[in-house]
Amino acid sequence: MIVAAKLLVFFIALLHVYILVLEMFLWRTRARRIFGMSAEQAETTATLAKNQGLYNGFLAAGLFWAEFSRNDFAARAYFFLACVLVAGVYGSLTANRRILYMQALPAAAALAAVWLS
Repeated sequence: MIVAAKLLVFFIALLHVYILVLEMFLWRTRARRIFGMSAEQAETTATLAKNQGLYNGFLAAGLFWAEFSRNDFAARAYFFLACVLVAGVYGSLTANRRILYMQALPAAAALAAVWLS
């Protein structure tokens, strides 16, 4: 089960790197299409999106830290996966319901896998 837990943590870390890239560098192009925004909306929210992207990068960094640490994998993974889960639930309630399935559900699955390992 430890292999499954580590694979899930790694996948979620990569997902947050992708979100970082979308929000920090592709907000006016690819992210605009993904989130269904007009060019005007994307332009006015670009600075906020870069800030969000940075936070997603911190989540990814923490998950990679857990993944590659020799000690305390579970403790670090629990903390950062819990952060992802809370952010995903909050985002699904306040921004877009899809966030629940794209962010919160994978984090919950990874938390369960870490707990079972």
